[in-house]
Parts: sequence; structure tokens; C-alpha cells
Amino acid sequence: MPLIKAVDLSLGYDSHTIVENLYFSVEAGEYLCIVGENGSGKSTLLKTLLGLNSPVGGSIEFFEGLTNKEIGYLPQQTLVQRDFPATVAEIVLSGNQARHRRFFYSQEDRELAGSNMKKMGIYDLKDRCYRELSGGQQQRVLLARALCATGRVLVLDEPVSGLDPKVTMQMYDLILNLNKEGITIIMISHDVNAAIKYADHILHIGDSIFFGTKDEYLKSKEGSIFVSDSLDR
Repeated sequence: MPLIKAVDLSLGYDSHTIVENLYFSVEAGEYLCIVGENGSGKSTLLKTLLGLNSPVGGSIEFFEGLTNKEIGYLPQQTLVQRDFPATVAEIVLSGNQARHRRFFYSQEDRELAGSNMKKMGIYDLKDRCYRELSGGQQQRVLLARALCATGRVLVLDEPVSGLDPKVTMQMYDLILNLNKEGITIIMISHDVNAAIKYADHILHIGDSIFFGTKDEYLKSKEGSIFVSDSLDR
């Protein structure tokens, strides 16, 4: 039984369709990477999964009692977000709002935020201003915030964008460890080699669509072309 299933899904915005006839499924505990050319609809798919966009056609179905309100989301950072004037603890704690949408935080919320800061190795930064942190530290803060929204599914949009190679590997390791703990991962990545290394399944969106295991992807037309292009860069 899948946890999330897309059936004949079409994506777009302002009545403009970007991608059509999309079929894929994600089971609990799996690691799915979404790859493809820029502008192919990857971020639009994530926003549709989260209920921020409506499908142009088809449907996304949730099972095992999951709703899109229970999905933790790590978006691509903007320059404005990187300069946000709040403490680490305040930002992480705000992730709890996705679960219950109330104007105050319970002791349970505070304990969960503290636990997730420790898990991400940023508890000692809890009183620091977010905009004073390095890019890697900021991503850990946002990942801890996303964990406060869910214990089941994390959706990550280019989580290592702009990070140096060492910090990139640390982020990938953190995400992999969360997956090993049972959290379902759905991640957009421009790094197809990392996708092949870490993911169970690959969804390729572009001129053609592929969904399958990473081994199947490597043998596919889409995989052979995209992996070759990635290695040539």
C-alpha cells in the first residue's frame, strides 16, 4: 500500500500546463529523488503535494491517514529568508504551527523543538540570530523546523543548493539518517549522482517521464542521457 500516489497527474499554473500524465507512488520509509531539467515542473510538483497548488488534472492520493498538512517542507532559500531576524529556537519552534495552527506553544512543542535541534546538532546555537549563521547551519535550522511539522514525511527542495562540498555531504548524511529512522524522504535535486547514491526510487520529469528504481533509471533512456550530462559538467 503506497503512502502517496499520483494518478494521471497534470501540473501547471495560471491555466498553463507544464507536465501531464504523471504516475508515481511513494511507500512509507522510502527515499524518492525528483530530477529533471530546469523548468520541468519539479518545484510545482512539490507545491502540489503540499496543497499549495491545485492539480491541473488527475489527482494526488494520500493513504494511512496521512494528509498534506502532516508533511514537513524544506523550501529553497531566498536572500530574504537568509536574512530573517529571529533566533534559531524561534524558527524551529514555529514548525509546530503546521500541526495544530494555534497561537501558543505547549511544553510538548518546546520539547520537540529542543529534541530536533539536538538531532540536527544546533542546540548550542538556539539563542543565536538566524541571519548570523552559515549557510549549512541555516539549512540545519530549517530541517529541524520541518521535523517539528512531521514525524512521517519530509519534502526537500534542493536542500544543498549553494553549500560547499563538505557541508553538502553532511546534509546528505543527515537526510539519509532521518530516512533510516523511518521518515519518508521526497527530495528535488539537481545532483543526479547524489540522487542515484541515496535514493530508492527516481522520478525524472522533462520531455519524457520516468519513474522506477535507481537501477532501472540508470538503464533507461532518460537516466543514461541525464547522468552523462551531469558527469560532463
